[in-house]
Formats: sequence, C-alpha cells, structure tokens
Amino acid sequence: MSKQIVYTDQAPAPIGPYSQAVKMNGTLFVSGQVAIELAPNGDIQAETQKVMENIGAILKAAGMDYTNVVKSSIFVKDMNNFAAINEVYGRFFTVDPPARETVEVARLPKDVNVEISVIAIQ
Repeated sequence: MSKQIVYTDQAPAPIGPYSQAVKMNGTLFVSGQVAIELAPNGDIQAETQKVMENIGAILKAAGMDYTNVVKSSIFVKDMNNFAAINEVYGRFFTVDPPARETVEVARLPKDVNVEISVIAIQ
C-alpha cells in the first residue's frame, strides 16, 4: 500500500498545504480545482471549462482519464449557474457519468465561482 503524490505543471499549483492529487491502491483523489486565472470575471462556462481541463491534466498525470472518474463534487457560489455548469461539465462525461453532488457555498478560494473535485479508480 503506497501513497503517491500526483503533480502536473499543466494545472495550477496548490495554494496551500495540500496536493493536487493523491493516488493509493489504484484510487485517485483529486483536490478541488479552480480557475484562478479566470476568476472573478463572471464567465461561469469559461471557468468550468478551465476547471475540467485542470482535472483532465491531473488525471493524465496519474495515467487516467475522465472515464476513470466515479465521483465528483461541485461547489458553486450561485446555484443559478447550475445549468451553465452542467452544459460544460456534461461535455467531459458523455457516457456513464460519475456520481455527483452540487452544493452552493458562500465563498470559494480566490473568489472563484466554481470548484470541482473528483475521485477516479484505475
């Protein structure tokens, strides 16, 4: 049982004492990803697209892709953006999407509008 820290320079570096992702026994836990460089411009679809691209880069660094994702968590500042987020998110999970919850929160790091984390299994 070995714990592997996964890191790629194709996604934002952690802004605190955490890893981009941790892989253990074939399970990858990806920390919440945000689009720091796009916030808070208000374009929720552009932010969501960038967040999903960041997740994809981390999955790739771990030898996985979106088909390996079994669970995701979405945190959003405004639930009125639910449909817009879904539109972008759905492009990455066209078949057998993962289990998921979407939660409205008061504030997110760096004042972004959306944060997404995933769990993937190899």
